[in-house]
Amino acid sequence: MTQIALITGASRGLGFALATALCPTHHIVAVARTSGALEDLDDAIQAKGGSATLAPMDITEAGAMATLCRGIYDRWGKLDLWLHPAVHAAPLAPTALMDEKDWGKSVDINAHATQRLITYVAPLLGADGRAVFFDDPRAGEKFFGAYGATKATQIALARSWQAETTNTGPHVSILTPAPMRTATRGRFFPGEDREALAAPADEADRLLATLG
Repeated sequence: MTQIALITGASRGLGFALATALCPTHHIVAVARTSGALEDLDDAIQAKGGSATLAPMDITEAGAMATLCRGIYDRWGKLDLWLHPAVHAAPLAPTALMDEKDWGKSVDINAHATQRLITYVAPLLGADGRAVFFDDPRAGEKFFGAYGATKATQIALARSWQAETTNTGPHVSILTPAPMRTATRGRFFPGEDREALAAPADEADRLLATLG
């Protein structure tokens, strides 16, 4: 039976790398807002002999996510794996000068959308599926107010779900990637030596190996 992997935030960085790493063994349901980037991902997956369903959607749209999950159920009846690298990385700013629009977008994507997706995806994973979240512990660091607080909220939701499903499933994993050569990292640390950072493809392989 075909293994199905849903990747929310699949169009670039770690999400793109996870999709291409998994495509030899899983059909990839790739969610991102940018159609062009998803098409590039599809080309990369096909080049490796894999297959994908592209879902150019905004994860903050409840109706779109409900439709997506219903479509997954109607076509395959289940999910085997959900990987959630999607995140909004608000510009760094002093907490007292934080832009309210950036704060609101951070809350919508990193917290509200994650809570909603857990609700929608859990029945598709059942007892045997696995959900994977990716930590980036910036809470409390200077200038990381919006990103740090809302990313910490996302991971707190995941940890609660993990504790609640220990005996029943699905399996919930929380992984911490090494610093990578991604656009998000570049915006946070523009003067950093990028050659010293991990390649997203290498990090995707390492993280997936820890899942067994």
